[in-house]
Amino acid sequence: MAGHGRAPGVVACCVLLLAGLVGCGGQPAPDSQTAAVQQVLDRRAAAVLAGNRPAFLATEAPTTDTAEFDNLRDVPLAALSYRVTSLHRTGDRASADAELRYRVKDYDRAPVTASRLLRLTRTGGHWYVSADRPAEKAGEQLWEQGTVETVRGTHSLVLGVGQPRDVLRTYADLADRSVPAVSRAWGTDWVQHVVVLVPRSLEGMAGLLGAPASGYRGIAAVTTGEAGGTSRAPADRIIVNPDAYSVLGDLGKQVVLRHETTHVATRAHTTAATPLWLSEGYADWVGYRDSGRTPREVAPELGRSVARGRIPAALPRDTDFAFSTDADTLAQAYESGWLACRMIAEHWGEARLNAFYRAVGDHRTRTGAVESALQHTLGTNLEMFTREWRAYLRAQLA
Repeated sequence: MAGHGRAPGVVACCVLLLAGLVGCGGQPAPDSQTAAVQQVLDRRAAAVLAGNRPAFLATEAPTTDTAEFDNLRDVPLAALSYRVTSLHRTGDRASADAELRYRVKDYDRAPVTASRLLRLTRTGGHWYVSADRPAEKAGEQLWEQGTVETVRGTHSLVLGVGQPRDVLRTYADLADRSVPAVSRAWGTDWVQHVVVLVPRSLEGMAGLLGAPASGYRGIAAVTTGEAGGTSRAPADRIIVNPDAYSVLGDLGKQVVLRHETTHVATRAHTTAATPLWLSEGYADWVGYRDSGRTPREVAPELGRSVARGRIPAALPRDTDFAFSTDADTLAQAYESGWLACRMIAEHWGEARLNAFYRAVGDHRTRTGAVESALQHTLGTNLEMFTREWRAYLRAQLA
C-alpha cells in the first residue's frame, strides 16, 4: 500500500488523510464542530466588546440567563476573547473547556486569563451557549456576582458589586493615595495604577478567588497576579474582603491598600526565589512607612513573645504565612518580616533594601537566593543577618 518504498512518506500521509486522522504536517485535522463552537464564542466576545445585546443573545440558547451581559456593561474592556481548548460532544449537546482572556482599558498591560466551562446545545445545525461558568477550582468573574459599578480615580479603577457608589469612591481615594506612596518607596518602574475589586461580601471575595470563604475570614484584602521577572507582568487585581476591611480604622485601611499596592508594584521582581517573609515584610514596610507607628504598636503579637523571652530562632518559613495557620503564628510571621525589612532600611538604607529585594527575585532558584543577595547587596551572610535581626527584635520590642 505504501508503494514498496517509493515516496513512502507521501503515500502514508495520503492514507492517513483519507482516514481523517492527521494532516500532512503531522497535526490533528481540524474538528469542524470545534471550529463552529469557536466561531460562536468569537461572536459572543465581539458582541460584549461592542455592547451589542442582540448579537450577544444570538449566541445564547433560549433558556440561558442573560444577566451577565448587562452586569458587565460598565466594565471598560479593551479586549476579550475565548479560546476553545477541548470539546466533548454527544449528539446535539456539548461541553467545552475554554480560556477566557480580557484586558481592562488603560489599566492592563497583559490580559487576565480564566479557565471556563461552557455548555452548548445545537439547534438547526447551529451551536448556542446554554451555560458559561468557571472551570473547577477557578475563580468567578466579578460580573457573575451582580451588576458591576465603576469608579475611576487618578491612579485607580474600582469595580464593585452591591456597594454604594460613595463607598467605592472611598476605595478609589485610598488607592489614589497609595500609588504615589508606593512609588516614593519602591520607585516608578511599574504601571503606577491599580484595579480594585470590591465584591458584596466575604463570600463574594472567596468566589473571585475560587476558594472556601473560611480561609479568608479576617483577611482584609489580597492581590492576585502571576509572579513576574518581566516588566510586562500580567494584570493584578486587589480583591477586598468588605466584611473585614470595613471594621478597620482609617490608618488600617490605608496600610492595607498600600500593602496590596506594593505587591502590584513589586510583582515583576517577585519570583519563585522570593520568600514570603521578604515579599510580605516589604509590603508591610511600605504600608507603615512614614506612619509614625512604633514597632510595639505594629508588632504586638511578636512583642508579647519577645517580652516572654521567646525570640524566633530563624526568619519565618513560607508555611507560617498560610491563611489557615494559627492566628498568632500568622501575625508573628508578618511582624517578623516587617521588622527584618525595617532593620535593613535602618541599617543599610532604603536603596539597599530595594536592591536586596530585586536581587533575591532575580535569582534563578529559591536555593541560595537570599544568601547571594545578602552577600552582594548588604555585605553579610544569613547567619550574621539572622543574629542581627534577633538582636533587633530584642532591642525594639523588649
